Amino acid sequence: MTKTAPHVKQSDRDVWRVGVLFSRSGLMAVTESEHFFGTALAIEEINKAGGILGREIEVVAYDPASNPEAFRKLADRLLTEDGASVIFGCSTSAERKAILPAIERRNGLLWYPSLYEGFEYSPNVIYTGACPNQNSFPLAEYIVRKYGPRVYLIGSDYIYPRESNRIMRDLIESYAGQVAGEQYVAMEASDAELTRTLDMIRMRAPDVVFSTIVGRTARRFYRLYAEKGFDPAHLPIASLTMAEGELREIGPELCAGHLTAASYFGSLQRESSNRFKVAFANAYGKDKPVSMWSAGAYAQVKLFAMALAQAGSLDTQRLVDAALGLSLDAPEGPIQIDPDNNHLWLTPRIGRARADGAFDVVWEGKGPIKPDPYLSVSPIGGRWLPEEAVV
Repeated sequence: MTKTAPHVKQSDRDVWRVGVLFSRSGLMAVTESEHFFGTALAIEEINKAGGILGREIEVVAYDPASNPEAFRKLADRLLTEDGASVIFGCSTSAERKAILPAIERRNGLLWYPSLYEGFEYSPNVIYTGACPNQNSFPLAEYIVRKYGPRVYLIGSDYIYPRESNRIMRDLIESYAGQVAGEQYVAMEASDAELTRTLDMIRMRAPDVVFSTIVGRTARRFYRLYAEKGFDPAHLPIASLTMAEGELREIGPELCAGHLTAASYFGSLQRESSNRFKVAFANAYGKDKPVSMWSAGAYAQVKLFAMALAQAGSLDTQRLVDAALGLSLDAPEGPIQIDPDNNHLWLTPRIGRARADGAFDVVWEGKGPIKPDPYLSVSPIGGRWLPEEAVV
């Protein structure tokens, strides 16, 4: 059954009404709660500073409980009954794909903060997460050169893992590596199913595991990985999604040595990151970790506010026209909305998990790189890492 957050009624004063559609429960609760917290923090800051053009942002927020069909219904409700033409929401590609027809049909605007598999463009979406040339490309080179040529691909059975693994297969082979196996598990896989997968990994003896398992199932996979005696120092799991919040849920001591490619880690020391961490701690407590999920959701709201200040209207076309080309010193560093494809310029990074739940950044790009969601420019097999990056 779909759960909803309390409905925020339209006030008597003039406001900018927006929708927020992240799961606070279900399979993706940890990740999407972080999206929610980052979004709420940015909106609170904007409103405390006087809003946009003298008008506060008013939120209608729902919890679709990690159910793509609930996302579809609630997006339609936001766009019709609630009168919110702008939605901040979705984490998985299944969720995004579920609401995209409603967004396009009703000419709304989705701000989507999650990394994804690429190969999509909609004039009604601003994609602010990483696409494959901003995370998979450097990660593939790093794991083959650092750990060895044999890579086992494991993922949840839906579009993002299958498409990501298709790209990763090509990348691994371009670096003279080989795929030692490829396997998919149910979104809510049982421990028995995951154990059979681990038995297969042990039998195939890869040098590294590339995992696109998500949500609760990913956390159980990492726990079982440790319980079955796999050593991350010699056989790490490399991921695009495993961030600080989930490490804490798993038990960070079980995750030390695993890898994640992301544009932001909470350990990043720069002025914009430190400001964000202080504000986040003041809002939610010092014990709640920050990650790419909260930082990305926070940054996209700030970009939206800049676009709205220029457009002076929630009209989708005017907002998009104002947004394209905008730049911001985000928690992760400089970002910019590419006017060619509605995606963000981002700085790629690779982190190695520590026993305290944070990440050591073991490699980072020299600066933001252009998003290439269709891989029309980024060369398969191009060199990303200097020799010292894999010592």
